[in-house]
Amino acid sequence: MDQNEIMTPSEPAHYTSRRIQGPLNTDGDLEKQCWKDAEKSGRFVDMVSGEPAFFDTRMASLWDEQNLYIAYWLAEPLVRASFTERDSLVWFDNDVELFLDGENSYYELEINAFNTVYEVFFVYQDALKQGSRFSGKAEFDLYNRNVDVLCGFQDSSRYGKSKKRWAFMDWDFPGLKTGVKVQGSINDPSVTDKGWTVEIALPWEGFGSLLPGQNFPPKKGDSIRAAFFRFEALRYHNKTAPESAGWALNAHGVYDSHLPEKFSILHFEE
Repeated sequence: MDQNEIMTPSEPAHYTSRRIQGPLNTDGDLEKQCWKDAEKSGRFVDMVSGEPAFFDTRMASLWDEQNLYIAYWLAEPLVRASFTERDSLVWFDNDVELFLDGENSYYELEINAFNTVYEVFFVYQDALKQGSRFSGKAEFDLYNRNVDVLCGFQDSSRYGKSKKRWAFMDWDFPGLKTGVKVQGSINDPSVTDKGWTVEIALPWEGFGSLLPGQNFPPKKGDSIRAAFFRFEALRYHNKTAPESAGWALNAHGVYDSHLPEKFSILHFEE
């Protein structure tokens, strides 16, 4: 399937991540030769309609023995950000988001142009019970961790999943590294910016909580489900639109990023 082809809401996008000789310095600079050589995805699309995003947005992925790497290129004439404290409400800023699907669970990562990180690990409530793979682990202790409940923006039970999820707000992906580079001047309306780039490194050892039955680093032909998003808080007439524009590698058909059944498929090759 052509990676530049616009997906319809019912089709997941497919992207092939190529192996490199790493590790990479995760600083947000995508002028590294390996990223120049990497195949960029097609332009992100509106997550509901599948129409092309207002601002050009693309991703790419690479991997080595230690890490999975994700990169984003974001065109933006006025780069903005406000949140600087880790795990603050980054989705109210313009941000990029990465979701990784797991066994009865999934992971969410958000990053703004200040390189402020927000992370959550979600576990479906009917899967977190006595004797399950989550039981007895300190990282999934409902009584001693910062836990919220997500009931879903849409009726995700129609996709065969329970709606209610435990959201572990203080869960951190082990060894996560992120970097951002702004091509312009952040929060300066006197300057017309080119945009910003994001670089992410996720150590394979951190995937154990998501996919305990899968071996990492991957082998040729392996795949995982992942979703790649950009949210843009559009402003006009001295006000901000009530909901941010949501753009993704493939459309979901609804304004809901929390639908693992709609995630793209990330393939691994040598």
